[in-house]
Amino acid sequence: MRVTSSLWVGAYLRRCQAEGAVATLAHRGAEQAGAIFIIVDRLTGTADLYGPAPQSSFSESRPSDRLFQRLMENATLEAVTARLGREAIFDPDLWIVAIEDRDARVFFDAV
Repeated sequence: MRVTSSLWVGAYLRRCQAEGAVATLAHRGAEQAGAIFIIVDRLTGTADLYGPAPQSSFSESRPSDRLFQRLMENATLEAVTARLGREAIFDPDLWIVAIEDRDARVFFDAV
């Protein structure tokens, strides 16, 4: 059984802060199953954007894991914001977590 988006985001925010990265909730989505997007601001004027990995990336032995894929790399913050605006049109229940970290650490599994 997959944990709720709300629980996962809360735990993720605490993990980021414990590792010394500044992490904030930029947009609260659906409590149970809203898609989660993560912005990693490199503090250089560029950012990376991660979103849910496609279903084909999941292992049959662990289908309830949360996996992410990088959607944008070293993009301007304006480009990342525009992309998230388009995502929100299709899924207004999405979650957005914003991280500020010069080393672009993510603290999750990416494919």
